[in-house]
Amino acid sequence: MNLKEQISEDIKNALKAGDSFTAGVLRMVVAALQNKSIEKRGKGEEEELTQEEILEILAREAKKRKEAIELYKQGDRQELADNEEKELAIIEKYLPQQMSKEEVVEIVSAIIEKNKPENFGEAMKLVMAELKGKADGKMVAEVIKDQLG
Repeated sequence: MNLKEQISEDIKNALKAGDSFTAGVLRMVVAALQNKSIEKRGKGEEEELTQEEILEILAREAKKRKEAIELYKQGDRQELADNEEKELAIIEKYLPQQMSKEEVVEIVSAIIEKNKPENFGEAMKLVMAELKGKADGKMVAEVIKDQLG
């Protein structure tokens, strides 16, 4: 069962269990997936989403929630931040486990040592090719800045 089917199944289960919050969050995710399918169809590509594209959309949705949490906390709106955190927890269930900072530092060191990039942009491109979807981009950028230092 692929992720899209799993999410659809989880919507049904949430509705049966009376969990309208989870069902609503998952419906938003399904809507984002359908929008991507429509976008691909408009470009004349195969409409079916790959597992990688689904993970990319999930990561984008998670990132939106993280940014909203930060903004709500800055605006002293804790109840809205809590709501976004609940949504983020639901979305993260479908994402692969993120790497720890130590693991990222190790990989970044190896890539920089091997390829000797000339600037931050080049280093980021090389590292993200390796770590895409496995580590938070913001953390990767910090590690690269420390390494290039």
